Amino acid sequence: MDKSMMLGIGLGALGVTAGGAVATYNLVDHGPKYAEVVAVQPLKEAVKTPREVCKDVVVNHRAPVKDQHQIAGTVVGALAGGLLGNQIGAGSGKKVATLAGAAAGGYAGKKVQENMQANDTYSTTETRCKTVTDTSERVIGYDVKYRLGEQLGHVRMDHEPGERIPVKDGRLVLTGARSADAGSGS
Repeated sequence: MDKSMMLGIGLGALGVTAGGAVATYNLVDHGPKYAEVVAVQPLKEAVKTPREVCKDVVVNHRAPVKDQHQIAGTVVGALAGGLLGNQIGAGSGKKVATLAGAAAGGYAGKKVQENMQANDTYSTTETRCKTVTDTSERVIGYDVKYRLGEQLGHVRMDHEPGERIPVKDGRLVLTGARSADAGSGS
């Protein structure tokens, strides 16, 4: 046998052996395909939303006063008191009774008009508003504890992972996840 034939046989045997090794390597299981989810804790944040609340209320107002010094009440009271005083007594006593009746009637008329003006009110309906704040929670992510083989790990994800997380080449396949310490034994 010549050297080139020996070299050809050797290279052929090497090629067959390498091909068989690659095929066998692809068939052999290289570890787990999934990590088991042990615990999931949602991460929440408080959201404050202001809103306006309005309601109608009845408001009482004092009517505007037209006769601020109660002149009409004083005059009417004085006239009525003077007439009553004039009915009492005779001679000069009649004049005194008329003057006293007019003075007392004037004072009483002023007070009556004053009380009437104080109680002269009207009502309106007004809308009163105030801002209140509603508080709610929203989930911003998930802290996930998992087991990969005998090793425990922790990862933060933006979605719930379900019961297991895919593994490729011994590492977690995290779509949309931020690794806190993925793959470490914490």
